[in-house]
Amino acid sequence: MKEITIIGAGIGGLTTAIALEQKGFKVRLYEKTEQLKPVGAGIILASNAMQVYEKLGLRKTIEQNGYPISKMNITKANLKPLTKVDLSNFEQKHNIKSIAIHRGTLQQILIDSLTSTEIHLNHSLKKVIENANGYSLEFNTKKQSQTSILLGADGINSVVRQNLFPNKRIRHANQICWRGITKYNLPIAFKNELNEAWGESGRFGFVQINKNSVYWYALKTFSSSKNELSLNAIEKYFSTYNPVIKSIIAATKMELINTAEISDLKPTYAWYKKNACLIGDAAHATTPNMGQGACQAVEDAYVLSECLSKYDTMKAFEIYQNLRLPKAHQVVKTSWRIGKMAHLSNPILRGCRNLLLKLTPTTINKKQFKRIFQIPNL
Repeated sequence: MKEITIIGAGIGGLTTAIALEQKGFKVRLYEKTEQLKPVGAGIILASNAMQVYEKLGLRKTIEQNGYPISKMNITKANLKPLTKVDLSNFEQKHNIKSIAIHRGTLQQILIDSLTSTEIHLNHSLKKVIENANGYSLEFNTKKQSQTSILLGADGINSVVRQNLFPNKRIRHANQICWRGITKYNLPIAFKNELNEAWGESGRFGFVQINKNSVYWYALKTFSSSKNELSLNAIEKYFSTYNPVIKSIIAATKMELINTAEISDLKPTYAWYKKNACLIGDAAHATTPNMGQGACQAVEDAYVLSECLSKYDTMKAFEIYQNLRLPKAHQVVKTSWRIGKMAHLSNPILRGCRNLLLKLTPTTINKKQFKRIFQIPNL
């Protein structure tokens, strides 16, 4: 069986390697970082991702190391609810709980689940050269590697994509996101649920990820330059929010807060070329407004591994793209709209938005999540 090379050892790349191993493929994995250090952030594994991890035999381990979520709420800055999504129906339907977990913990679970794949660290891909036998890969180490099948799981700034699909455009949302994890005892009313508070030109979300820790994220819009927003002023930015939110920020060590600009990939309709294919953020990077970025990469891993086990390479890539592209694009487009709607600055528009959220029937929200949580039956 042909060897498969994956570029990128993030959640998507690691999950794909596990899925391919279980199908009997030999996999090589290259990662640009020198060490796979745990990032100080959490991750929400919704029902679609947890269904995949159930198929891969990892559900129980993930559940034991994370914290279940049964509700997802959008609120005002004072934490008064605007809309709620009860996940219990999906839990019963799929016999799966959504799990909030430390990203580093999930990463280690995935690494420990690999049995034969060697991860080559400190290998930053510089160039992809197509040849008669597949692709020659040039790395920062001056090392060259040959592969017959290439998978790009190297994120929104994918070098694989830049080499093979150079005309794809990254979109900037003009928003800064801060992420942190802190030891904090959440009031019982907020346990087992994700809460996201929408205020003026910003929002704040938090969720418990284990018995003692809370993962949180905060976003603010900038008008002209991301430099106009400072981590040192984060407490001021959210000073009008509920006291629980202010105390979560105060309990977090500033040096452990991760700062990033929010961007996505403008929807593209070509994910593969001959024996090379993109997965995860390399194919469909999304803004983090639906909690589906990593989940969509996990879903990619499952669908692609199933296709490669049943069809020749190019046919597998074609079917994978046909199955995954419509849903991934739906997530990207919807997430972009939510991000803009959440950051309204005009008080009249915010009032109209809040009223609309309150009046939206729960059946509409459930219908949307039903589509997102459904994974292909291959």
